[in-house]
Amino acid sequence: MSKNQYAVGLLFLAVGLVILLGKLGLFAFIGTNIWPLFVLIPGILMHVLFFGRLLPAFMLIPGAILTINALIFFFCIAFGWSYMQFMWPFFILGVAVGLYEYHLFEMSHPKFPLTVAIILALVAASFFVIMVFWGWGMYIIAAGLIVAGGWMMTAGRRARW
Repeated sequence: MSKNQYAVGLLFLAVGLVILLGKLGLFAFIGTNIWPLFVLIPGILMHVLFFGRLLPAFMLIPGAILTINALIFFFCIAFGWSYMQFMWPFFILGVAVGLYEYHLFEMSHPKFPLTVAIILALVAASFFVIMVFWGWGMYIIAAGLIVAGGWMMTAGRRARW
């Protein structure tokens, strides 16, 4: 057996395996379910390289953004993309976490990234609460107004008696 014949045989074997695995749906499964790993791995790698003292602290910002975005994508793959209507504020939270990590691990502990991180976290939390209560929000607001109005009416009567 010559080297060329062995190499061609190995090539045919590899191509046949790739075709078979493709027909069995392995690549479709990877393409639809595992793709956020290509976002998660660089995010985690940026953190590992920072803590290994190979990257500067500002690299924690994109690292946190990529990591949190990948977790959002995994959640939506597992539970359905319809949840993205509620999950999108977490993209803003990813930026806030990155800025907070930068503030925390930068030697000078700059205050501006901390301030922006707190503001973005509050904005993200506000948007998340609004999104969760969007469907039921008007009912909750109406019920709260009814309770507050009733309480004000009865408290006013008690004060006059």
